[in-house]
Amino acid sequence: MKKLSYQDVNHLVIDRCKSGDHRAQYELYKLYAKAMFNVSMRITNDYTEAEDVLQEAFVSAFKNLHGYKAEASFGSWLKKIVINASINAIRKRRSELVPLDEQQMADVPDEVNEDYSEWQVDKVRRAIQKLPDGYRVVLTLYLLEGYDHSEIGEIMGITESTSKSQYSRARKKLLEIMKEAQFAN
Repeated sequence: MKKLSYQDVNHLVIDRCKSGDHRAQYELYKLYAKAMFNVSMRITNDYTEAEDVLQEAFVSAFKNLHGYKAEASFGSWLKKIVINASINAIRKRRSELVPLDEQQMADVPDEVNEDYSEWQVDKVRRAIQKLPDGYRVVLTLYLLEGYDHSEIGEIMGITESTSKSQYSRARKKLLEIMKEAQFAN
């Protein structure tokens, strides 16, 4: 008897979800909830809001499961829903991206090559949490979630150049926060 792969099991669970099986929905939730919560938490920077986004995203995913075509992994499809729900939650807070144009991007110093090995992961995480929403979202989508600026622009409804500017400014602000924290210790 052939052993089923993870993807085969995933597809079976998804098929059961499509037919309205609530146990299968719970199985799918258990498989993805922690990872999707972490994605939302990195974007919203608020535990309660990330929990709400997670629930909203799963409800949306289950309602729209018929639209999942398995062209990408279920996790990727769900992650897009979580990211969009997280961004919408931030928009509900009425936070706005700092308006920047391409000209302003030129005056950002390139400090990427500095050696940051002295900083611990926890310090970096805390510094990212201190970034303004717009900066944190773009930085998270670009560095942690692997989206390019064109995709970020599409997701957030901004231009690619605005995404690049936001990323550049976020990087600069992150360095400032980390340097301040270093001198505070």
